[in-house]
Amino acid sequence: MSKISERNIDKIKNEILYLLYESKLKGIYTKKIADEVARDDEFVLRLLKDLEREKIVKTVNLNKIKFVRRKKWLMTEEAYKKYKELNV
Repeated sequence: MSKISERNIDKIKNEILYLLYESKLKGIYTKKIADEVARDDEFVLRLLKDLEREKIVKTVNLNKIKFVRRKKWLMTEEAYKKYKELNV
């Protein structure tokens, strides 16, 4: 398998952020994000965890049961506001 350049990884992260921005602070499952950006679930999960470490996205658990494999993601409120300012 070929290695993806940092430039392309940044483009994919931007696609992910755009999807989360368009969801208007509603959570999106990892699988749905992976389908939309046409990438492997595990690869997208790795990118989402990178974005989580940067405090741009966060996981949401609306149920009392904490699912290990199913996670919903959304932008943090601060990141959402900054992204909104850029797109206005």
